[in-house]
Amino acid sequence: MTMPDRAGRQAIIERFMKEKGLKSTRQRHLILETFFQLDGHFSVEQLWARVREHDRRVSVATVYRTMKLLAESGLAHAQNFGDGQTRYEPAIGREHHDHLICTRCGTIIEFENDRIEQLQDLVAKKHGFRVTSHKMELYGLCRNCQKAVDSGQV
Repeated sequence: MTMPDRAGRQAIIERFMKEKGLKSTRQRHLILETFFQLDGHFSVEQLWARVREHDRRVSVATVYRTMKLLAESGLAHAQNFGDGQTRYEPAIGREHHDHLICTRCGTIIEFENDRIEQLQDLVAKKHGFRVTSHKMELYGLCRNCQKAVDSGQV
């Protein structure tokens, strides 16, 4: 599925907000546009900092509520990579991918591997299981942190 353009994203979120009885506001649209301009996995606080570059009056609570709406509408995925902080990434217009997470510096590397996907399907089939969704997160040390640890820079 391709990522909807700006008008398509706005239509999705406006339809969702109407179904929920919520108002469409300028601040919500600013948060939405800022979120889709970012690349990677962002916390609410990181997104809030970017939004405030355009409008200092936007509160962190508004960003939290808006990101919850984006996740509920299917436009964003909420991810927790084991550090207690929720990060968001666009949910549509992207191929399925998995994550490598550095437990030292927090770097998140996305990867795709058809062989892993096929093996997961085989395991599920063997057990008579129908997979409806999944995520794979591998935790360890990135290349830079391995070098730092190996050289005693703990």
